[in-house]
Amino acid sequence: MLFAERFDAVLFDLDGTLIETAPDLCGALNHTLAQAGRAGVELGQVRHMIGDGARVMLRLGLEATGEAPSDGDIEQWFNVLLDYYWDHVADESFAFPGVLHALESLAAAGLKLAVCTNKPHALSNRLFEKLEMAHHFDAVLGGDSLAVRKPDAGHILGTLEAIGVPASRAVMIGDSANDLNAARNAGIPVVLVTFGYTTTPVQELGADALIDHFDQLPAALNKLA
Repeated sequence: MLFAERFDAVLFDLDGTLIETAPDLCGALNHTLAQAGRAGVELGQVRHMIGDGARVMLRLGLEATGEAPSDGDIEQWFNVLLDYYWDHVADESFAFPGVLHALESLAAAGLKLAVCTNKPHALSNRLFEKLEMAHHFDAVLGGDSLAVRKPDAGHILGTLEAIGVPASRAVMIGDSANDLNAARNAGIPVVLVTFGYTTTPVQELGADALIDHFDQLPAALNKLA
């Protein structure tokens, strides 16, 4: 594989890139909104609320169903959301088609695999364990693993440091502007999936490559190489 000569590591976003997590996030958000006396939101709405962390998702959910929340409102309901999500993190979530085969193929080619996500570290690990995917990754850094998170370059660079790979030998796979901007800020190429969670269509973000299915990832990486 040509890409194995160019890259030593592939970094992945989690929500909307590796795993379809929106159904369980929607369930947790709607549970919290009900506790707050609000109406629920639709799954399609939630797909555009994911990516900047659970607090932002909660704020957007509250804004969509009534008065804009105060910081105190967010703190009041934040742990309710996290506690529910912890217990239901993998009820309906699943790896996107082709993900497991792609991870196995990349590892077989000698590449290190790591996750750089704004999802909290403990929740990320719990989800991977529930879906029996944890063994695929050399490191998982969440939004609370470092002092910064995507789109800050430090999140990507910290993830690369954890697996001992320089930025010049890495590529990022994601689904949103946060992923693209983090990769750009860190000076590494970025591939975006077209089926993830984004407020701006990925076709408008200017990624180095786009894929509609993980079966297309090796060819995209070869093209970058």
